[in-house]
Order: sequence, then C-alpha cells, then structure tokens
Amino acid sequence: MQDIDNIVNGKDLFKKPEYQKVLADKKEFEGSMGAVNPAKVEEISEWTKSWDYREKNLAREAIVVNPAKACQPLGAVMVALGFENTMPYVHGSHGCVAYFRSYFTRHFKEPTPCVSDSMTEDAAVFGGLVNMKDGLKNCAAVYKPEMIAVSTTCMAEVIGDDLYAFSIAAKEEDAGEFMAEDFPITYAHTPSFTGSHITGYDNMMNGIMMQLTKDVEENKNEKINIIPGFETYIGSIRSVKSIVEAMGAEYTMLGDHSDQWDMPAGEYSMFQGGTTIADAKDCQNSKATISLQKYSTVKTMKMVTKRWKHTGGTSNPIGLKGTDEFVMKLAELTGNEVPQKLKTERGRLVDAMQDSYPYMHAKKFAIWGDPDFLIGMVSFLLEMGSIPTHVLCHNAPRGWADEMRALLDTSPRAGECHVWAGKDLWHMRSLLFTEPVDFMIGNSYGKELMRDTDTPLIYIGFPIFDRHHLHRYSISGYDGAINLLTWITNKVLDQLDEDTKGIASTDYFFDLIR
Repeated sequence: MQDIDNIVNGKDLFKKPEYQKVLADKKEFEGSMGAVNPAKVEEISEWTKSWDYREKNLAREAIVVNPAKACQPLGAVMVALGFENTMPYVHGSHGCVAYFRSYFTRHFKEPTPCVSDSMTEDAAVFGGLVNMKDGLKNCAAVYKPEMIAVSTTCMAEVIGDDLYAFSIAAKEEDAGEFMAEDFPITYAHTPSFTGSHITGYDNMMNGIMMQLTKDVEENKNEKINIIPGFETYIGSIRSVKSIVEAMGAEYTMLGDHSDQWDMPAGEYSMFQGGTTIADAKDCQNSKATISLQKYSTVKTMKMVTKRWKHTGGTSNPIGLKGTDEFVMKLAELTGNEVPQKLKTERGRLVDAMQDSYPYMHAKKFAIWGDPDFLIGMVSFLLEMGSIPTHVLCHNAPRGWADEMRALLDTSPRAGECHVWAGKDLWHMRSLLFTEPVDFMIGNSYGKELMRDTDTPLIYIGFPIFDRHHLHRYSISGYDGAINLLTWITNKVLDQLDEDTKGIASTDYFFDLIR
C-alpha cells in the first residue's frame, strides 16, 4: 500500500509485493475456473494476426471494438463553449454528461463546465419536462450564463422530448425570476445512436445560428464568418485568426472555444472568451461564411448557403496546399493582396519541407481520425512524398470515401493506399499485422496498437490523454504545417536511432548530422 512518507505513482505502486500477490491470486482463480487456457490464448492471439482472421474481422457488422469516434452531445458541448458566457446543458442522464466533461478535461487538462438535468427511470417513462423545467431554472440561477445551449442524450431522443416546447414551458414557470422572456435557450437534437461527435457539432452550430438570428434586422456588413469545426487544437484557431487578420479581413469566429480550454493560472472563471452573443446574432448580416471543416458543418453550411445566400464555402487549411487555398479564398473575398508576412511564413514552410523531405519520402503511414482531419493530414503526407497506406475513418459521412480515394489517386503509389470508411481500431489492428507500415498517426487509443504491432505511434489527433500540451499547438496554417513536419520527421529520426543503436551490428549508419 502507499507509504505517506514515500508516495509513488501507479507504475511503481503496482510492482509492490502486495499488488503482485493480488494479481497472481486473480490469475490462479481464473485459471482454476477454466476461464484461462494460456496455450489456447496464445494460439488464438497468433491467429488474429493472420489474413484469414483479417477477412472475418473486416466482414464484421454487428459489433464495434475500440471505436474511433464519440457520440453527438460531445460535439454539441464544444459548440456551446465557443460562445461567450454560455452553459452547455445536456437533457439526459447524469452519467452521460460526466463522460463528456471528463473526455474534454482529460484532453485539454482544463475544467469543462456542463450541466445535466439528470433524467432517471421515471423521466424515461413519463418524459423529462419536470427535469428540464427545474434544470434550466437551477442552471440560470446558480451559474448565471448569458445563454443556455441544450442538447440531448439517447434517453431523451428515444422518448421524443420536445426541446422547444420544454424550454418555453420552463420560461413560463420561471416567470422572469431567473430567465427573462428574451433569455436565449438554444437547442439541438443530438441522438447518440446515430452519427458521431461531428454530427452533434453540426446540429448544435446550426441550431444556435438559426435560433439566434431568427428575428434580427437585416443590416449587411463586410464581415466574414469563420467556423472552426470540431477543432481540438487550440493553436489552430489562433493560427487561422492570425491569417485572417493579416489579410485585413473583418471577421467573426463563430464558436471560438480557444480561450475556454486554455485558461491562464490564477482565479478560475467558469467561462472564458468565446463569440459574443451580439456577434452571433448578427452573423447572418456578414457577406460570407467559411467553414474550416466540411464534414462537421454539412447541415450548417447548407443553411448558410440556401437561407443566408452567403458565399465562402469550405476550406481546410492543413498543409501547404490547404493553407494556400484558404489564403487565396480570403484574398478573393476581401479583394486584398497577400501580405509579405504570409509570403514569408509560406517560404519558411517550403524550406522546412525541403529539409525534411528525404526522411518522410516513401515512408508508409497508417492514420485514423475525423474526416476533415484526415483530408488535411493525408494531403500533407502526399506533399511530402509519403504513402498513406491505411486511412481509416470510423465516422466517415457520405461522400468522404470518394473524396479521400480521389486524393490518394494523385499519388504515384496510389495502388498501395487504401481507404477504410466505417471501420474501427480493431479493424486497424488486422490491417497493421497483414500489411505493415512504418508509422501510425492517431490519438491515444493507438497506444495498444503500438504495443501490439510494434508500429511507432505519432500522437496527432483527438483525444490525446497521455501526452501533455500538444493541443496548445497549431496544425493549421503555415506554422501548423511546420509543427506537423517537426513531429513526424523527428519521430522518423527517433526510430532511425532505435534501429541503429546496436554496437558493431546496426550502428554503421550512426551519425549526428541529419
């Protein structure tokens, strides 16, 4: 057990004799009950590395193993925290909300405010109206937000709770005590049994934008709306702002959560930064809207284009080509020339790419993550002459696989590049054993794959629980591309060191000039 004079972490704690005995007793108990046959375990383990198992694994439909996605309300919570003094409110069970809070908190290492009306069995039978009336009133009274953004869990969606009617009823019962008649309660239906966290992001962003602008007077301006999408790299949002400002554009970042999950030390504030409610209400009067993530804003951008008649479209500023396209789109919308500042940043990136090209060229990568992240990252890998051998997207929306295939087909080694839409990380395990690669790029859930297959993991994506501060960096813009280049190339060099450390056996290529 722990000694108060010598507190040790888990790595050393579980090596202590008392813990080792517990583990040994557990194994003995399981073995004596017939639950464990070491020989059979080894036999099955080896079989799962075969092509025979791979084909059976890829044909699997009825179960998900090690998913590479999360559920809708997670994305809705991110949207809510991108607006100033806004409390995310999840209409559903307390356990679900605890999961959303802990998921973000473990990634960003920052507190994540979010409330729930804690629906239980009675609400599942009779409906959640009472829960929501009490919950909204308590939320407004205790936390005093400027806006409450309501999303839903599976329970509320299965029984068909009407969020609009419930919010009206809550205000009527409150009678202005804590929620004035014009107090904004925005909402979106976010059932977890369909779509993923990017679907929830889209639903909530669309809901907030439509509901806040409903009765706003038309007064057109020269602003450009920028929607970051489900962006988990705080630095990326700041890089995009820097580019937009360098281009001389007036803009509104819609759903700016960059300060919420990157607070300075000192007195804690429940809410930090975010798009002001006034700017959000006026966003339809902007002349254009650009989404930085096509697949996490499908519904939102359809509304923006058809209802608001905005131009702009989507632009994914990851890598050289992606950032160039974003800069040129801003130049087109503003009519301004590209400033020397951005030209210099671009030149530095091109120089860095030339330095590192020999080390990334022809390296094979397996990569997984969200659809927009993958489009940007794979484009960057191709720019560096790499081979994205396995590109896996568990939450791939309609059209994504075709777009990715077209992108991979631009590679001279397109025949070695494969797209895996709708597959999970247990599928990835089979792919890594049967068609090995040099490196993986993905989130923390790739750690078991790394240990199992001996494939080095480069931590880029979401969530990243077991490394610190990566979320503070950018992966967008010219500076973000240099970050990507640095992380990937140095991992290649780390592995080169590992492969050449044998004295007089593999160290013939040992050198200090790379």
